[in-house]
Amino acid sequence: MGTIRVENIRIYSNHGCLQEEAKIGSHYRVDVEVKVDLSASAASDKLVDTVDYVHINKVVEEEVLKRSELLEHVVERILVRMMAEIPMIKKAKVALSKLNPPIGGDVEAVTIVMTKKRIQL
Repeated sequence: MGTIRVENIRIYSNHGCLQEEAKIGSHYRVDVEVKVDLSASAASDKLVDTVDYVHINKVVEEEVLKRSELLEHVVERILVRMMAEIPMIKKAKVALSKLNPPIGGDVEAVTIVMTKKRIQL
């Protein structure tokens, strides 16, 4: 088993419960970590034998650009899509951070972290 990380994906989007957040938007950061068997790709040196991080980045960008009120909803959509579209993933963890959130204080970020594991039958 190995780990692939795609870190510090930066996207501007319009999530939040406030109308101002929908209009103005915010900067977001996404970090993804997936657990996958890397033995085949390590031996073959072929992209087909591993998880393509371009695919991970595409899923993240598409889902973060779809407006939601809650960050949890966005993270769940990312996890569900990755597990559905990339069967090699055994476990995935996604951290979505809203940078400089409008919460009335000097706060750098608010981060939601969620994990999904493939069920073995």
